[in-house]
Formats: sequence, C-alpha cells, structure tokens
Amino acid sequence: MKQINPNEVEALLIENSSINIIDVRETNEVKAGKIPTAMHIPLGLVEFKMQELDKSKEYIMVCRSGGRSSKAATLLEDHGFKVINMTGGMLEWNGPTE
Repeated sequence: MKQINPNEVEALLIENSSINIIDVRETNEVKAGKIPTAMHIPLGLVEFKMQELDKSKEYIMVCRSGGRSSKAATLLEDHGFKVINMTGGMLEWNGPTE
C-alpha cells in the first residue's frame, strides 16, 4: 500500500491539486477539526459507503494516527480502489483544519 506523510498532503493542498481525502475518524474526533476538503466516512461505514466512491480517483486515507486509515485503505484497495495511507494521521498534521 502506498503511503504519504502529512507534510506531503499539505503540499498537495497548497498546490491546489485535486486530491481526494477521506477521514475515517469518529464524528466526535472530526468535530475537533479535519483537513479542508476531506470527506468524513467513519471507519465502520467505509464498507457501506464505498459504492459512492469513484474507482477512477485516488483517495488519501486519514485517521488520528494512521492505524484505522490503514485498515480502511486495505479494505478499499481489496475492492479495486486506488488509495494512499497518510502516516502519522492527524496527530502529525500541522496544516489548516476546518
């Protein structure tokens, strides 16, 4: 599975790349702030929401520390999606949040 670090994700956002981020944390965690433009799909719902995602796009998976996003990335990858796991998660994110 591909990996990316938080600084690389922030650089992509600054470049205005059309990146697709999925935050798999729980709702109460996301209320504290998420990466701008990130979609929120709690880990437990990823399996049920994957039909709403586009297999032609690449998704960057995010959670608190990188563990849950790795599980979500593996699940999506197993179903033919292109995914990258953000290592370190929001604990290492220094960029803007909304």
